[in-house]
Amino acid sequence: MPDSVTQSSWRQALAGSQMLLVAFGALVLMPLITGLDPNVALFTAGLGTLLFHIVTGGQIPIFLASSFAFIAPILAAKTRFGLAETLGGLVAAGVLYMILSGLVRLRGTGFIHRLLPPVVIGPVIMVIGLSLAPVAVHMASGRAGDGSAVLVPYDTAILIAMASLAVTIVAAVWAQGIFRLIPIMFGVITGYVLSAFAGIIDYSTIVEAPWFAVPDFVAPAFSWSAILFMVPVAIAPAIEHIGDILAIGNVTGRNYLQKPGLHRTLLGDGVATSSAALLGGPPNTTYSEVTGAVMLTRNFNPRIMIWAALIAIVLAFVGKFGAALQSIPVPVMGGILCLLFGSIAVVGLNTLIRHQVDLSEARNLVIVGVTLVFGIGGMVLGQMEGIALCAVVAIALNLILPGDREAWGKAIYEHQTD
Repeated sequence: MPDSVTQSSWRQALAGSQMLLVAFGALVLMPLITGLDPNVALFTAGLGTLLFHIVTGGQIPIFLASSFAFIAPILAAKTRFGLAETLGGLVAAGVLYMILSGLVRLRGTGFIHRLLPPVVIGPVIMVIGLSLAPVAVHMASGRAGDGSAVLVPYDTAILIAMASLAVTIVAAVWAQGIFRLIPIMFGVITGYVLSAFAGIIDYSTIVEAPWFAVPDFVAPAFSWSAILFMVPVAIAPAIEHIGDILAIGNVTGRNYLQKPGLHRTLLGDGVATSSAALLGGPPNTTYSEVTGAVMLTRNFNPRIMIWAALIAIVLAFVGKFGAALQSIPVPVMGGILCLLFGSIAVVGLNTLIRHQVDLSEARNLVIVGVTLVFGIGGMVLGQMEGIALCAVVAIALNLILPGDREAWGKAIYEHQTD
């Protein structure tokens, strides 16, 4: 009996390693873009996943890690408020999840659909992707994310970036099985090898880094300005969370919105996000690529995600591993981000298409048009700008403007009238 238990544990650990590999590319790419410590991101992803499973009773095979929705707000907030206050805003964003969790428990899920229909969520998600387009282009061209400094000569950078992008595309479209779920990894490896041949990698930090090192945790500071700037950004990832929970439920054949309940999954996500920010890590979100891996492997045991979380925590204390991640040149990341940021925008567009939102309706045209221009153009009103501002404006316009339920999307209207 003990031998079979040990064998089962080894199988679960191996499956957990595979799940972490699927999530790994996006997990570390986000902190590398925003200037956060990737080792801290690994630790907080593992910790957040464990906390999520504690809150939800370990019933859902899901992994939480760095959220791309917060990249642009973090970059803007760091410039405006500094890192500590930015982290304080992210803690508050996690608290918003907890408040939504309480509202769902008290009033059910209906109010979310009324407050945040596709005509609101679609353009906000599009803004998240499109507002980051300049960051991807700057990095692919060998510049810093804000374009302020040239880090790699353009000719060298663009060659490496396009090769990384091409390999990522090929892996995403033509690879089979588990390999199709890790296109970022293939792109990074290709770009890193080319960067090594081009001589643009600084190996000194890897050599000097210790094998064992405590991650560079950072404590948050709190200010109302940073909190008001960051909290509205959490609206779109909260809706994305609901979609991910529905997706994993479809894969496993279970209704997780009923058991353990959406209120518990939102609470788990909020606790994971706030705990990550308290330690200096990026906010967490449920990873759809891991859901894809669960569907492919048909391994529905939630314990494998516990193993993935534990392995992530262990890797966080390997100093040379973090140094190697930070040595990845910007063109490598820039090339891959040309695809990833565009993909985020397409998710928002698909939200409008899937729900058959009629953009010939004046109210819908107004909501989508104003949201896109405010978000992409970087409009500033008071303490809010960019994604945070456009999210608030989209919600306000949807509540204020007159219109029948058909204007919320034909698919939703038909579902409500069945």
